Amino acid sequence: MPDETMPSLPTPDATDMPRASSCLGGALGCGGAVLLDVLALVVAVAWGSGGSTDFPRVAPEEMANRALQRSHEAYDVLGFTRTIEPGVEDIGVSTENTLGSSFCYDGGPLGLEDKTIDGAYSMSHQWALDDVPGTQAMPGLRRLHQYFKDHDWKISAYREGEQGRDWELFVQRDGGDERMSFVWYADRNYFTGGASVPCAYDPTWRTGDAGPAGDNERPPAFGPTPQG
Repeated sequence: MPDETMPSLPTPDATDMPRASSCLGGALGCGGAVLLDVLALVVAVAWGSGGSTDFPRVAPEEMANRALQRSHEAYDVLGFTRTIEPGVEDIGVSTENTLGSSFCYDGGPLGLEDKTIDGAYSMSHQWALDDVPGTQAMPGLRRLHQYFKDHDWKISAYREGEQGRDWELFVQRDGGDERMSFVWYADRNYFTGGASVPCAYDPTWRTGDAGPAGDNERPPAFGPTPQG
């Protein structure tokens, strides 16, 4: 199937990218293509908040659970059955199941400012599987692509790789406040997924608190949604 909408990642210009969360920033030396996908997802959501600061007051653990729920929905459609333990040993190589938090930014009336919003944060969930053959990844991504189309998500980018190329699917909704990304790396049978949810204010935030709220959240074991 030919590329749909746009083949490149739906991210802001590199000169416009804000700082990511401290948990992601610490992994910059290990990243490569997988880390860039993670940062693209987190940065796009945090930067997209620049036009509004009217966020709800929601505890980080609740927003983390919302991101996990989005990931579970996609994981089920993809048809994966493995359970991923929390954490990551080797980014881009091992399995991954992590939560991250980023600052939210106020672009000002003209969108030209670059100011963090006190007490505001955006949660994201990242997961990855190794040893995913094309016979599993390709039909799974086709199903997921149709699922998002049927459930009123906007397809930002979709590419079915040919002759050993990677497969990519990027979606968003609610004006970009919610985003999800999926990439299958054909050369190493590696599959990554991520979900970011809208910005919110931490009800417990106090002036002087360092880092974005939710930076210490840790996920449970991640896998298919339990049946019954």
